[in-house]
Amino acid sequence: MEGTDVRALGALCGLVAGTVVGLVRRVVRGPAQSGQVAQEVLIDIWRSAARFGARRGSALGRIMTLAQRRAVDRVRSAQAAADRERRAGLGKYTAPLDEASEQVERRLEREQVRRCLEQLTELKRESVTLAYYRGYTYRETVDLLGAALGTVKTRLRDRLIRLPDCLAVAA
Repeated sequence: MEGTDVRALGALCGLVAGTVVGLVRRVVRGPAQSGQVAQEVLIDIWRSAARFGARRGSALGRIMTLAQRRAVDRVRSAQAAADRERRAGLGKYTAPLDEASEQVERRLEREQVRRCLEQLTELKRESVTLAYYRGYTYRETVDLLGAALGTVKTRLRDRLIRLPDCLAVAA
């Protein structure tokens, strides 16, 4: 390739790089992978420029087609690799089914939640019980407790925020 052709091709790549990266990013989604694919496309354009013929279509059309195909290939390759790993992993490991230990674990979790609820004031405990265990809406909980809507919402939110701390201490 002559010096003028090299400069022209460099200018073309500079003009289309943003468009190529944008197209590839929409298909591949990950910025690191998108950058790699876009770079591969631009290098391929550089290497195959001598084979380009204007009668086969526009340069931009060819570049974008190549970018689309490369991006789709990368996504398919990544998905195939993930599927292979998943299948290989499933073949090697099967979780033992131990119903007794699961029942004990559920019982212990219920006991922890019950202990946390016992630490609440009667009104707060009743709010949580009505809303989360009996399925009442905020409005129904307000009507049953005779409290203001904002008060009930605040109590429930406060309890939900503090519940993980209580469960961690109880464990």
